[in-house]
Amino acid sequence: MKTSARLTLIAALLASALGTSGCFPLVATGAAVGTLAVIDRRTIGAQTEDQEIELRGLNRVQEALKQPGGVSVTSYNRKVLLTGQVASDADRRAAEAAIGALQNVRSIHNELQILGRPSLTASAADTSITARVKTAFLQASDLQANTIKVVTESGTVYLMGLLSRREAERAAQVASRVSGVQRVVTVFELITEEEARRASQQKQ
Repeated sequence: MKTSARLTLIAALLASALGTSGCFPLVATGAAVGTLAVIDRRTIGAQTEDQEIELRGLNRVQEALKQPGGVSVTSYNRKVLLTGQVASDADRRAAEAAIGALQNVRSIHNELQILGRPSLTASAADTSITARVKTAFLQASDLQANTIKVVTESGTVYLMGLLSRREAERAAQVASRVSGVQRVVTVFELITEEEARRASQQKQ
């Protein structure tokens, strides 16, 4: 990758990280940003559906929870990751049920914690970790950083994307070595090396 292109991608990824800091009570975290939509391995249709799932999901979660907390909804290839804090186990179940009622949702990975609202300090720390993980992916020559979605919650890093098994294992390894990361949880959809190669070529 040429230096100018790499710098552009770094700027886009960092902007994405800052825009999904978790500092807001309810956050949609997977919306495509500028050139990232073009180089994403998902089809344009899947990217559009992911954005719709997130936006509708946020509304449904807000309506379902008695005490809305810091909940983030991330959809990648129609697989939904719920992260953040809620006030009770009933809210945790209600949030998942609200997402499950949406069309086109293939699966739900519920990582909501029963802790109440996150502090601004914790949210800022998570944003910083996300940025560092994305930078580490960019610096790893054997990974395509733009194919990996990074979500951080209370020091736990969640990784999403369409990756080969080799890429998935490597991404988890790189993320685990980043300062501040306490745990890495992979929510990847595994594809073959050939499928990964074709998907990358189609986006060039």
